[in-house]
Amino acid sequence: MKKSVLILLIISMPATVSLTAQKAITLKDCYEKAAEASSLAGEKDSYSSIWQLKDKNFTRGWLPSLDASGSFLYNSEVIDLSNSLGSIPIPGIADAIKPLPHEQYKFTVDINQVIYDGGTIKGARLIEKSDLQLNQKQTETELYKLRSQINQYFFNLLLLEKQEELLKNYLNLIEKRISSIQSALVNGMALKSDAEVMTSERIKLTQQLKENEIRKESLLKILNDLTGMEIDSSSELLMPQIEEDINPQLARPELEVFDLRKEQLSAGLRLIDSKKLPKVFGFATLGYGNPPGNNFFRDEFAPYYILGAGVKWNIFDWNKARDEKQIINLQKRIIDNRKDDLTDNLNRLLEGKKSEINSLKSLIGSDTELIALRKSITLSAESKYENGTITATELLNEINSEKQAVINYEIHKINLALSQVEYLNICGKDIE
Repeated sequence: MKKSVLILLIISMPATVSLTAQKAITLKDCYEKAAEASSLAGEKDSYSSIWQLKDKNFTRGWLPSLDASGSFLYNSEVIDLSNSLGSIPIPGIADAIKPLPHEQYKFTVDINQVIYDGGTIKGARLIEKSDLQLNQKQTETELYKLRSQINQYFFNLLLLEKQEELLKNYLNLIEKRISSIQSALVNGMALKSDAEVMTSERIKLTQQLKENEIRKESLLKILNDLTGMEIDSSSELLMPQIEEDINPQLARPELEVFDLRKEQLSAGLRLIDSKKLPKVFGFATLGYGNPPGNNFFRDEFAPYYILGAGVKWNIFDWNKARDEKQIINLQKRIIDNRKDDLTDNLNRLLEGKKSEINSLKSLIGSDTELIALRKSITLSAESKYENGTITATELLNEINSEKQAVINYEIHKINLALSQVEYLNICGKDIE
C-alpha cells in the first residue's frame, strides 16, 4: 500500500486561495472605530460647546450691565422751609417757597462698567479652560478602557481562525487516511476497525469545526457591536507586529488627568490672588422721576442722570485667602500621592507582564523543539502502522499528540502578541 501523507501537512498544507479579496482589519482600526462608536464619543464635542458658551459669558463680563428699576415713596414727614424762612425779613418769601412733596416717583436705568477687575475674569476663565481639558481627558480615559475588551475579542478571533486552519488541514489528512484504508480494505490489507477509528476522528473534527464556527460568529457579533464595523468570516484579522524593545515610560491618560487637576488648582491660586487686588468701576444712572434726582424743590416729572466712578478694595479678609490657598496646596498633595500610587501600580503591572512575555517566549522556543520531536515520532508511527506493528488507534494517538503540540505553539504565539499589546496599553502607548 502506498505510504500515507504525513502529519507534516497539518502545517505545510496550503489553504485554498480565495478569489475574493479579503478585507484586512488591524487592531488599531478596532481601537479607533470603538472610540468613534462609543456613546461617550460625543462628550468631547459637548464639553467644547459648553466651554464656548462659558467663554462668551466671560467676555461679556467686560460689557456694561444694565438694570432697570422703579419705585414709589411716601414720606410722612418732609422739610417745611416756609416755617424756617418765615422769620426772614423779606416780604412774601415764606409764601413763595412750596413745601417739599410727600410722594416720590422714580424710574431709572443703572449702568455699571468694569474698568479693572484685578484679573478676576481672566482667572475664572483659566479655571473653566482647565475644566474643559480635564473633562475631555477623563472621557479619553473612559474610552481607553475599551481597549482591553477589544483585545480579548480580537485575539480570541485570531486564535479561532488559526484553530480552524489547523483543524481543516488535519481533517483533510484524516480523509486521505480514510480513503487509503478503504482501498486497503478492498484488498484485504486493512481492518474494518481501522476505518472506523479514522471515521470517528473525522466526526470529532467536524464537530470541533462547527463549534469553532459558532464561537467565531458570536465573537464577531460582539466585536462589530463594539466597533460599529462590519467584520465577517471573510475578513482578515492582522496580527499586530510589536517591537521587541518597548520603552516602559508611562503615558497613560489617567496620569494626564492628575496633571490637569493640578493645573486647575494652580489657576485657582491665581484667582485668589486677583480677588485681593482693587476693583475699579464706573457707573451711570439715567432716570425719570418726581422730584427729578436730588432736586427736591422741583415738584414735577423730569429726566435726570448721575455719573460716577469708584474703587473697591477688600483690604482685610480675615485670612480667608490664606486658608483657601492652604486648602488648594493640600489638594495638590493628595493628587501627587494618588498619581504616585497609580504609577507604582502600573509599574508593577508592567513587571508582571514583562515576566509573562519572557515566559511565553521560552515556551515558544520549547514548542519548536517539541513539534520537531512529535513529527519524528509520527513518522515512526506511520512506518510501524504500515508494517502492521501498531494499530490505527495507536497511530491516531501520535497524530493527535503532534496536532496538540502545533496548536499549543500557535496559542503561545497569539498569547505572546496579546501580552505585548497589553504591555503597550499599560504604558499608554499606541500600536503603530
